[in-house]
Amino acid sequence: MDRLKQLESFVAIATRGSLTAAAKAEGVAPAIMGRRLDGLEQRLGVKLLVRTTRRISLTHEGSAFLEECQRLLVELANAEASVSAGRVKASGHLRVTAPAGFGRRHVAPLVPRFHALHPEVTISLNLSDRVIDVAGENFDCAVRVGDMPDSSLVSMRLADNRRRCVATPAFLRRHGTPQHPSDLSRFACLTLSSDASQTRGWAFRVPRTAQGRNHEGALSGAGVDEVEVDFEVIHLKPTGPLDCSDGQVLHDWCLAGHGIAWRSTWEVEAEIDAGLLIPVLEEFAAPPNGIYAVFPQRKHLPLRVRLWLDFLKSEYGRPEYWGGTVAPPSSPRLPQPITRKRTR
Repeated sequence: MDRLKQLESFVAIATRGSLTAAAKAEGVAPAIMGRRLDGLEQRLGVKLLVRTTRRISLTHEGSAFLEECQRLLVELANAEASVSAGRVKASGHLRVTAPAGFGRRHVAPLVPRFHALHPEVTISLNLSDRVIDVAGENFDCAVRVGDMPDSSLVSMRLADNRRRCVATPAFLRRHGTPQHPSDLSRFACLTLSSDASQTRGWAFRVPRTAQGRNHEGALSGAGVDEVEVDFEVIHLKPTGPLDCSDGQVLHDWCLAGHGIAWRSTWEVEAEIDAGLLIPVLEEFAAPPNGIYAVFPQRKHLPLRVRLWLDFLKSEYGRPEYWGGTVAPPSSPRLPQPITRKRTR
């Protein structure tokens, strides 16, 4: 049985939620889709989907495998498009959406450049902090920042994004500098209001609580010269006298010296380089999340969409685009374990 067909069938079943819907979209009998899925699971030796009479759900292995399959299928489509792109001109209308703040800085400037390369493509850009229903509202592509929990969409990682705690030099002179994430409870923090999308709070990477160590990273006990510290990501919800549902307002308040903010590197790196903002708690910065392009599952993406995805990946994949502050997708800069030495 064709391995590629097995992968395509698995993705179709997982994203549509049923054998019947996937079979109908491909124009085959549900039994054929079932045999392809059985063959794939047998070849891999793992269960990818749990099937009941009412619903289909992904196993843990199936969820991880789905993301990899979607990435491979997108790359295959892009490879095919690169061969045919020289013979066919892209045309038609491209509808793109992105978060307002990120979109103003890092999507809107690219739209005219893409149009100049493909003048027969017209483009509509929607900027909104609302989570857009890409398929339901007929968008071709959405650019999103953060983790991607929605498996019904195909996602392509474009770049890494890191968040940093920042404040003005004047604020830190007046109020001091936090030395540990737990110290934020004593500082005025500028946070998104409860009706905004940042529900989990601020993320930090701290030494894991275990025998011989604590969240402050202090080691206890004796008998070893070196101890490799394990880490975990925690989420805190700092408070302060000011909050807002708009990230740009928090950015402006931070620049005005009203408190500590937790902002993305794409938003504050210029001010950090200029000395207007100072990063704090850098040793506790959480691992980067992603900047993604997401789009509905389609068997054949229009050429204009494939070219737009290639264009974004090419632009965001250049380290100089971010001023060297965000690593390209092919080489993410992950935090390294810290080794602490003890003296007897």
